[in-house]
Amino acid sequence: MDTLFGLNFSSYLTVTVLSLILRTTLLVAVGIPLVLWLSGWTRRRIEKRYTPQHGLIASKMILYGGLATIILSLMRLFDLPLGHLLGAAGIVGIAIGFASQTSVSNIISGLFLVAERPFSVNDVITVGDVTGQVLSIDTLSIKIRTFDNKFVRIPNETIIKSQLTNITRFPIRRVDITVGVAYKEDMDKVRRILLEIAHLHPLCLEKPEPLVIFTGYGTSSLEMLFAVWTDKANWLVVKNDLMEQVKRRFDAEGIEIPFPHLSLYTGSVTEPFPVKVVEEEK
Repeated sequence: MDTLFGLNFSSYLTVTVLSLILRTTLLVAVGIPLVLWLSGWTRRRIEKRYTPQHGLIASKMILYGGLATIILSLMRLFDLPLGHLLGAAGIVGIAIGFASQTSVSNIISGLFLVAERPFSVNDVITVGDVTGQVLSIDTLSIKIRTFDNKFVRIPNETIIKSQLTNITRFPIRRVDITVGVAYKEDMDKVRRILLEIAHLHPLCLEKPEPLVIFTGYGTSSLEMLFAVWTDKANWLVVKNDLMEQVKRRFDAEGIEIPFPHLSLYTGSVTEPFPVKVVEEEK
């Protein structure tokens, strides 16, 4: 009887262990891929309907929530005391909270960024001396890729406390070019040439109209602001094209672009500074 009981108990133990292993394998092998797939699917659907930022936040909520559910299910499967564990986690959490006030500040700042939405994923922003495209907006920081392909991580608290410029928030941008011409030049002629350059460029918008504004008298030139509007995606191309075309047209029209000159003065009492012109021998 004892042998029979021993065999029955051994068989029961074997079945229990196999059942535990099977359920654990199914929970991990099926649950984790399912959570990952659901997170990605949710991100794609929400990005199409709203913004990439909303899709990223929703996918992370599903990912973290799903993983937490799997972990709790595994703990219940192995009959681990959840009450004591949660109590210990609360005490540890309080200790970690006091030790990581910066992280808490970054989390709170991240919530403000999500609520205020000064920028979204894929926007081009400037924070301090860093300019680049936003890759992600996370709990503690944002990730940026600069135009020379560098990865920059900026804490959320720094974003909140710093001046931030969203370069691509609006669909169009203005290209501002400072142009200086010699005092002898005809201002009306210069203005006409600049406006012609703007109207002939295929990427310059007609509305709002291009502007040529006289801004002041420089040390050696008349200063003018040449401003045109274009789509945000074409801003750099338009600026480079216009600067090159202004130089070519001014050369063709004989308009002088002055540059700084250096004069040497030795004083009224001393002898004049000797200057001698030497012809180049052929």
